[in-house]
Amino acid sequence: MSELSSSPPSTPPTSAVPSPGWQAAVGAGVILVAAAMAWGALEIPGNAGYGGVGPNFLPWACALVLAVCGGWLIWEAATGGYRQAADPGGAPRAAWGPFAWVSAGLLLNAALIVELGFIVGCTLCYALAVQGLRRAGGQTGLLSPRVLAVDVATGLAIAAPVFWLFTQFLAINLPGLTATGWL
Repeated sequence: MSELSSSPPSTPPTSAVPSPGWQAAVGAGVILVAAAMAWGALEIPGNAGYGGVGPNFLPWACALVLAVCGGWLIWEAATGGYRQAADPGGAPRAAWGPFAWVSAGLLLNAALIVELGFIVGCTLCYALAVQGLRRAGGQTGLLSPRVLAVDVATGLAIAAPVFWLFTQFLAINLPGLTATGWL
């Protein structure tokens, strides 16, 4: 049997898994994020609303879960490290082209959402991000009119109902293209 067809080793190579010190540092970082989230939750008023839950409930719940996860990561690192850690996979270097496509989608959405409205801005974001993700996967022929039309149609099919749900049913103001509240 050839070397390529053999099953992968049960433990990853030592160069693929960070040392337990770095693993504990990740856990400590997660705990710091939890502490920052808890600090921010202190600024949110805790007046109980519908069902006895106030607006600060979710930030406190997230901070608690993050703190537990950070503690668990530190415990794992202290008791032998991430023993079952899989090979991280991926390419040895960053794919800057796909990263640029996804970043362009996010940045253009943020820059143009007020002028173009939520639906158009999010559709543009979706179409550009999908282009980047497909390029990262090695797909070709991505700028054909059919692929672009499908990407735009899918982005519209996602963004429009979200916009209408928030503006028409939840009465949350999102930037629109017109004053009607439907676009």
